[in-house]
Amino acid sequence: MQQYVTHKGDTVSRIAAAHGLTPEHVIQGNPWVVKQAYLHPGQIIYLPSAPRSRYALQEGDSAEKLAALFNIHIEELEKLNPGILSGRFHPGKVLVIPTPKPKRVVILRGEYGPTNVEEDIAALIEKYPFMEKDTIGYSVMGKPLHLIKIGRGARHLHVNAALHANEWLTSPCLMSFVEEYAAAYAGGGLWNGHRVQDWFNNWTLWAVPMANPDGVELVQEGAGPDHLYFNDLLKWNGGRRGYRHWKANIRGVDLGDQFPAHWEEEAARRGVTGPAPRDYSGHAPLCEPEAAALAALAERIPGDAAVSLHSQGGEIYWNYRGYEPPESAELVARLASASGYRAVELTGSDAGFKDWFIQYFRKPGFTVELGIGKNPLPLNDFEDMALETGLIIGALLSVVKVK
Repeated sequence: MQQYVTHKGDTVSRIAAAHGLTPEHVIQGNPWVVKQAYLHPGQIIYLPSAPRSRYALQEGDSAEKLAALFNIHIEELEKLNPGILSGRFHPGKVLVIPTPKPKRVVILRGEYGPTNVEEDIAALIEKYPFMEKDTIGYSVMGKPLHLIKIGRGARHLHVNAALHANEWLTSPCLMSFVEEYAAAYAGGGLWNGHRVQDWFNNWTLWAVPMANPDGVELVQEGAGPDHLYFNDLLKWNGGRRGYRHWKANIRGVDLGDQFPAHWEEEAARRGVTGPAPRDYSGHAPLCEPEAAALAALAERIPGDAAVSLHSQGGEIYWNYRGYEPPESAELVARLASASGYRAVELTGSDAGFKDWFIQYFRKPGFTVELGIGKNPLPLNDFEDMALETGLIIGALLSVVKVK
């Protein structure tokens, strides 16, 4: 056992990932962590040694074969198993297999938060200089609202994720697709059968991967007594210290109900008159900086289509009070076919980003409910959700013409 002293931002999942463990390993050595809503800086965690993968040599094995089989470098194999490169391959001999180093930039190391977004964007820009980054504004707590631009086409697609705090898994899903798109374009190849060169030439993708960073951080890390909104958050949360269910921004305003599309009707329908974990529309449309920044970006660069990534439900909402253009029905059928999601004609809901985009621009807009389950969705769902995200966005980018 080794001791680890926790720091700000640490969670059980993040600590486990950093030490080659599973969350269950951490909990097993520290059963008290399940009784706390969050870890606090300065707490001591006892960590077991990381388990090593082992392999019994088979007839015909070689260092090259094992390196290819386990996606590792031969030098790493030799380091843990001295003499392997000398050809000492005896069937039955047990080798220690090193942990393969990830080849991708965007991977989950526990919960994916604002710091991960910032670091991954910087790494992607360095690796793929044809991508561009910008900041469209700042959250209530002063966190940058990052923007990624890829492509040079005349048509513009806006995509945002993590508008709701406990739906943060949508953020790495969008980031993962951006990385795969960039890698395919750099390599001159295809992405799931799509010609990304055509995407790049025909469309410009504007991606805001985390629209509610303050809320995401609250869900993942909680709020200690030194937090600017500590007392308010406790009051708005009914005295609970756990915020896993929180959808709103840090001021208790639901950013999914903040846009000027029959906002007054939505506020009245919700009936929530003050800051809360969800469903409070705010004192006015676009009164929160995160929602205002998304609207300002769309107005500055009018889009031909827009997607807002949420979770969960495996559904795509595509209409809004009859304001949607005729081609929306055809497009959502394409997206549903690509992803296996259900196309849903939604009524009785207003003031969302998709609603405002359709009403304001009279262009196709879509709310995509990724995954199935209860928010926050489990990390194990990430790979499937990331692929589904790409299939949906890729289907849009493959449209030759939007009216």
